[in-house]
Amino acid sequence: MRRRQLAAHAGVVLWAVLALLAASARQTLPVARWLAVHLFLLGAATTAIVVWSEHFAIAVLHAKQPDRRWSNARLAGVHAGVVGVLTGVWADLPTLTGVGCALLVGTIGAHLVVLVRLGRGALGGRLAPIADYYRAAAAALIVGVVLGWLLATGAAGPQYYNGLKLAHVHVTLLGWIGLPVLGTLFMLWPTVLGVRMSERTTRQARGVLVATGAGLLTAVAGLASGQRLAAVSGVALYAAGVAGAALLFARTAHRRPAVSAAAAWTLAAALGWLFAGVVADLALMAARPLDEAREPVASLVPVLLVGLVAQVLIGALTYLLPVVLASGPSERAALRAVLERGWVVRLAVLNLGVTLVALPLPHPAGTAGGLLAGVAGTAFLALTVSVLLRGGRALGRETGRDRPRGVDGADGTGGAGRRPALWGTAAGAVLTVLAVLVANSGGNTGGSDTAAGTAGGGTGVTRTVAVTLVDMRIRPDRIEVDAGTALRLKVTNTDARRHDLKVEGGPATPMLAEGDSRVLDLGPVTGDREAWCTLPGHRAAGMTLDIVVDDDTGADSGEDTGHDGHASVSGTSTDDGPDLAADFSTAWRPRSADLAPAPGGTVHRSELRAARTGIEVAPGVTQQMWTFGGTAPGPTLHGRIGDVFEITLINDDPGMGHGIDFHAGSLAPDKPMRTIEPGERLVYRFRAEKAGAWLYHCSTAPMLQHIGNGMYGAVIIDPPGLKKADHTYALVSSELYLGTPGSTAQVAKMRRNEPDAWAFNGVAAQYAERPLKARAGERVRFWVVAAGPRNGIAFHIVGTVFDTVYKEGAHLLRPDDPGGAQVLDLAPAQGGFVETTFPEAGHYAFVDHDMRHAEAGAHGIVEVTG
Repeated sequence: MRRRQLAAHAGVVLWAVLALLAASARQTLPVARWLAVHLFLLGAATTAIVVWSEHFAIAVLHAKQPDRRWSNARLAGVHAGVVGVLTGVWADLPTLTGVGCALLVGTIGAHLVVLVRLGRGALGGRLAPIADYYRAAAAALIVGVVLGWLLATGAAGPQYYNGLKLAHVHVTLLGWIGLPVLGTLFMLWPTVLGVRMSERTTRQARGVLVATGAGLLTAVAGLASGQRLAAVSGVALYAAGVAGAALLFARTAHRRPAVSAAAAWTLAAALGWLFAGVVADLALMAARPLDEAREPVASLVPVLLVGLVAQVLIGALTYLLPVVLASGPSERAALRAVLERGWVVRLAVLNLGVTLVALPLPHPAGTAGGLLAGVAGTAFLALTVSVLLRGGRALGRETGRDRPRGVDGADGTGGAGRRPALWGTAAGAVLTVLAVLVANSGGNTGGSDTAAGTAGGGTGVTRTVAVTLVDMRIRPDRIEVDAGTALRLKVTNTDARRHDLKVEGGPATPMLAEGDSRVLDLGPVTGDREAWCTLPGHRAAGMTLDIVVDDDTGADSGEDTGHDGHASVSGTSTDDGPDLAADFSTAWRPRSADLAPAPGGTVHRSELRAARTGIEVAPGVTQQMWTFGGTAPGPTLHGRIGDVFEITLINDDPGMGHGIDFHAGSLAPDKPMRTIEPGERLVYRFRAEKAGAWLYHCSTAPMLQHIGNGMYGAVIIDPPGLKKADHTYALVSSELYLGTPGSTAQVAKMRRNEPDAWAFNGVAAQYAERPLKARAGERVRFWVVAAGPRNGIAFHIVGTVFDTVYKEGAHLLRPDDPGGAQVLDLAPAQGGFVETTFPEAGHYAFVDHDMRHAEAGAHGIVEVTG
């Protein structure tokens, strides 16, 4: 048994060392933080929990020791599964990620079966309920792995990303980590203190498990389904369970000095951080919508990772290692003395570091906190390694001695049982190192940091150029090199938006968040090449870099064949635009222009989903559009002065970020107008203080492309005292650019202001095919918003005169005025309304009086009956 535990402890240390190495590389590896967290949780913590939960379950149940060969096989399976998951996510290999997740589910499922079977026929005892903590934790990890697979592969769809991410974090940290920690402390805490176990322990342990288990189940279900009340209630119940356990432990601590003060204080600090983290989690989710809570909650992960998980491992190992490795009291005391060297300083430094990370302090404070915690953790690892080596030598000396049957190695199975644990742990750590190195070696993903100039040929000259991604540009945008120069690009994203860099025929970075860097090794450059950001539209917007050899600028066709080779436009069109004389498809339906009355109440809640949608934008012409709510323009919102609009934007577009800007609101744009990535959501809340016809549109750069591809809409706020009209129509004018959204050819047309057509409510000539309706003598109001993105409108109705003109929040003409108006002229983003009474039955054309626009789609008919 001691051999197996030695191997397991060695595995914990090796995983922790790898996590520290990954964390130290965070400035150059974009996924290093993710890797460090999962190395520590999936590697170090999982190894410790799998080994010790089985060991403690046997102890508290007084059960028979299971076959160690199967125990070792399960531990090796855990290591292999972790390697598969980490390598699969790192190298973007979904199949490998799935295999790793499946292996983890299988091995942890087998571990759960063993824990259940240990209770059958066992003698049990007053601490038997502790085994239920380990069973619940194993079930929690299985759920966490499944959720992690859904997140890593995108199998559940981007619309569920935020909820599943929060559920994954909670079930993993509070379930797989928190539950076994609490359960073990019921047994380990009095042992560390050297006191008799309280008579209330069994009853209290059952109550805490009911509270924490039920709370966790409720919270995870609520988070996954987006039910905030359930999520908050579940976390509150979990916090109550932790508080109950802490009170029992606090009463126990008053009795006498601890056997190991270092272990006792470290475990107490870990429990304190668990409670503080859960309370902070509860406050964050209670104070804001779940879609806004993901990032703040995610910021608690490093706090719990170090404050809870690391300190639990340190405290437990400080007490348990000497017990496991020592052959007698004197050796146990000697080993404990090694592990407790400088423990007061280490404990203070580590918890100071966690405090600096946890508090909302400037960035340097958080960095300093991480360094302090790292120093304290590294110091303990060094002491642990020395103790393990010393214990290993002692066990090696015992190997040659005669030992009674039933002791490891004497029954014919122990010796065989030791090797799988030792070799399984070592192999898992080694394979992880190799996997990380291979995944980071670049290949087609461009992640290589290998020295340039090693390939055959070239001049032997190596040149490294710092490349910055900022403000939708690449700086520098041109690099000149001599032929054969081995070129390395150190790429850093300083933009708030994510970007990558792909080199023509060469490597590419992964998506880089703000502050992330990556080095691309191009090897010897012998010809001109181009590099660009691969996000849709970014290359066309100017995010390109020319690599030029011998001052030769090279050929530039100006065409993005990667996009234009897969055009998303189908139907009848000519070089001059769509054929407006063609027929619409049989499935086509016009966009209703009727403006419904403003809804009752003062708070209007709506949900807008950003998504790519195929729309018939002209007769027989279907175009892929970027849309709000599946339509272009998006839904028209209607209200009164003082009304509050609460709009939930959800990004269902899997390939790019989007934002939203409501001109009708007045508020700082920093947060509500920020770009959200695929699967994220935000809540935009504003009060309509002024009347008018307002534009809303995507706030993500380049806005020319996002608006030009359909991401716009109208907000109508009625002026006070506005009289009811017989008919009220809302028309949003815009340009139409055919072609693949974001392609070079399409963006070039936008920049030259050469639309393929003009449209009302997103479809060219739709109201010529399906006229608007009115009756002679009825008063008809036309709200008009010019969405652009380049052109305004001169709105005119042939055969009638406007007696009311309202533009940009003010009446320019009223019915009792002697004059009349012929046009409502609007610049891009302006809005207003006009009113008229049709004198007799007939067909009245409405047009943009820029005749080029009218002839190219900006026209319709009002069919007036008698």
